[in-house]
Amino acid sequence: MSRKAFYIGIFLAALAGGMMALGIFSILIDNPSGQPAYNSISEHQKVALTNFEMKEVPDVIVPDGLNFVHAASRATKAVVHIKSKYDGASSVNGFFRYRTFPSASKGSGVIISDDGYIVTNNHVIDGANSVEVTLHDNRRYEATVIGTDPTTDLALIKIKETGLNFLHYGNSDDLQIGEWVLAVGNPFELNSTVTAGIVSAKARNIHILADENQLQIESFIQTDAAVNPGNSGGALVDLAGNLVGVNTAIATQTGTYSGYSFAVPVTLVKKVMDDLLEFGVVQRGLLGVMIRDAALQSQLEDVDVLNGVYIITVNENSAAEEAELESGDIIVGINGKKVNNTSELQEMVARNRPGDEVKVTYIRNGVEKTVTATLRKFNVVAEAEAVEIPEVAILEGATFENIPESESRRLGIYGGVKITDVQSGKWKEAGIKEGFIITEIDKTRVQNVDELRAILEFKVGERINILGISADGERTYYSMKW
Repeated sequence: MSRKAFYIGIFLAALAGGMMALGIFSILIDNPSGQPAYNSISEHQKVALTNFEMKEVPDVIVPDGLNFVHAASRATKAVVHIKSKYDGASSVNGFFRYRTFPSASKGSGVIISDDGYIVTNNHVIDGANSVEVTLHDNRRYEATVIGTDPTTDLALIKIKETGLNFLHYGNSDDLQIGEWVLAVGNPFELNSTVTAGIVSAKARNIHILADENQLQIESFIQTDAAVNPGNSGGALVDLAGNLVGVNTAIATQTGTYSGYSFAVPVTLVKKVMDDLLEFGVVQRGLLGVMIRDAALQSQLEDVDVLNGVYIITVNENSAAEEAELESGDIIVGINGKKVNNTSELQEMVARNRPGDEVKVTYIRNGVEKTVTATLRKFNVVAEAEAVEIPEVAILEGATFENIPESESRRLGIYGGVKITDVQSGKWKEAGIKEGFIITEIDKTRVQNVDELRAILEFKVGERINILGISADGERTYYSMKW
């Protein structure tokens, strides 16, 4: 190679290296970190993206079955915020005087007439010294309590105002499983909150109400609409914006929404509100029977019909006795509507007043019959209407029975469940012996075997505290992992 060719080669190599260095430097200036520029975009792409974003979006047509706007607009104007105030009080215990300070609880309510009548839950205003109502437009009023019904957890209050937005009654009987509904209320002080869900089940008994005469009515609409503290007493509406239920409770292990919420059906709400407005108290017409789900009774004896309500006993001088219903009959319908369980029967009967006639369809010895029964008033001595209480249950190696009312009175307790047999299992490991009567689990009163089952269903995997009375009459406490 000539010297001239050598120098030309060096020059070209230097030129190529310089151009490469310049390119790298340029890249580093744009991306000082030296990392790949993943978010870079070409000018062509930028223009295309800009044009796309500026395009006019066509109107979206929402199917009627998924359009919540109309129902939400109607309901939010008729749902109110309720603040119940409680004055402080003094009490004496032994040598000490205790002082409770003023407090308040909050919930929701639904305006059901343009002149200020409002339905809410009894537990929202129970025992309050004053009740304050705030409308959706922030107007505030002092409310008067017209009447309450703890057996359905409903109450009627009124404010002095006219021309109010109100919700029309719908028909909860027509609700179908899977149908969309909206829950409207004031959870966590978040006024006029709307949540959507579907009807998950109907005629649910979740054992949260108690009445010393066993007259509580639980036939809840179950939904998966989000309901939280503060929603109590608020509206459950269909997509037409009609009231189909009053939100009352949630099933939860945390105190907040866990996927299940429950509402009193509006067919029962309407009857209770009419009674409270007209009489100040609820007029309950009763059949006068002790009952149990036919499916539960089939666990104790041969019962051919599994959907219906089994009559355990018929009370003397009752509507059922007059209609010649008997123990062992299985009620399958009221006024032509099918009855599958005790909750449905309780609700259908509770819609009527004393003196009303109902057609009772029942099965006796495989033959279906229908009779007319004239409902009667509650008699404290003779009546115990529609009690869903399985008498015996076996749970984790132990046998449980409801205690007789006479024993309950003797011990000074209300209800309770006695352990009559303890085999190997969790109860025996916890040291619990035969004769022990369970009265509370985690501060929740246990009145019967059915309630015991329901409470324990939500305690799986948790440590529970059990309070009760031992066979020798001593109040005893146990703790165990369930």
